[in-house]
Amino acid sequence: MNAIQTAEFARALYSAHGDKAEAEAAHKMQECEAAGNSDKVQDWKAIRQAIRALRGPNQS
Repeated sequence: MNAIQTAEFARALYSAHGDKAEAEAAHKMQECEAAGNSDKVQDWKAIRQAIRALRGPNQS
């Protein structure tokens, strides 16, 4: 997944789930880890970081 796709996916997920979007991305990341899909783990990690950036500072 490239940076543009990651940003678009993060925005869509944040729009759909609001403050729970980062937790949703973390959950998907864990599912992919359990399945042994390291490529998808990296995608979800990048999406999670993009969501964190969208939320802004002091929104942990």
